[in-house]
Amino acid sequence: MGQRRPAIVGAGPAFQVYAMLYRRLGRTNLRISEIGLGCASFWGKRIFSEADAIRLVHAAADRGVTFFDTGSSYSGGNAEPRLGRAIAGLKNKHDLIVATKAGTRLGASGRLYKDWSPGSVRRSVDDSLRHLQLDAIPLLQLHGPQIEHLTDELLDTLLRIKQQGKIRHLGVNSFDMPVVEHVMTLPAFETVMIDYNILRPERAPIIKKMAGHDLGILAGMALAGGLYGRSLFGNFGLRDLWYAARAWKNHRGNVARSRHFQFSTSRAAGRQVQSRWPGFWPILTLAVPYSERPVCRTCSLPSRLQAETSTAD
Repeated sequence: MGQRRPAIVGAGPAFQVYAMLYRRLGRTNLRISEIGLGCASFWGKRIFSEADAIRLVHAAADRGVTFFDTGSSYSGGNAEPRLGRAIAGLKNKHDLIVATKAGTRLGASGRLYKDWSPGSVRRSVDDSLRHLQLDAIPLLQLHGPQIEHLTDELLDTLLRIKQQGKIRHLGVNSFDMPVVEHVMTLPAFETVMIDYNILRPERAPIIKKMAGHDLGILAGMALAGGLYGRSLFGNFGLRDLWYAARAWKNHRGNVARSRHFQFSTSRAAGRQVQSRWPGFWPILTLAVPYSERPVCRTCSLPSRLQAETSTAD
């Protein structure tokens, strides 16, 4: 994992001076923050204020976050260009590790399609470069492939794109453990993003196995969508209703599991998650909570980010 070097990044009224810690991202040798920001979901929706979305990204960067995760199909295709506009004004833009995804595209009707053809992947990369306003994508992840999609033709296409300098590192985003096992046999991939959180303790053995292969391990849904809080279905703001509906549609099993972990969502909630989730920080490279729906629901935006980054120390 490399040396975990702290950087003093700020203080807030409810906290002492705190530090962001950094780790090596597997064999990429990239040095990244232990907390990343997921720029997707409601954050990317047009109904969510662009100014607030950009302010969240800037607040995260000010507090030492260097990893930002998005996808070309997220939020109806709006998340990726929104992130590009957000980081355009940052002085350290080219020092950030921005991750996006290929393999999922939006049809004319807004429906999602999987497309692993070489032409589609190349177009996806070119579109992402334009949306993110980058010369090269630091980390390109394949978005939910099946084993049969990881063909020699696809791998050759990805390596050619990498040789052209359009992407720097390759990874896979999958919550399918047989796929993750297969990815460990493919040297082209340097990172894996899986769903690991307080509701998914069964992921621990495969995480240890990935660490043995020196893969960078990214925890998606790191705060379990806040499902372990008591208030998932008790708030009626537009954002809350959107997340509740998505959880019921896509993560019904997690909603049921969460009943065993429901505890108060306060400013200390991040630390509560950590104390109830042994083994999380020593192995993973970083966690990627969604940026506009942190556990702490009552804090101002900068304080929310402080609450989340404080779990890393």
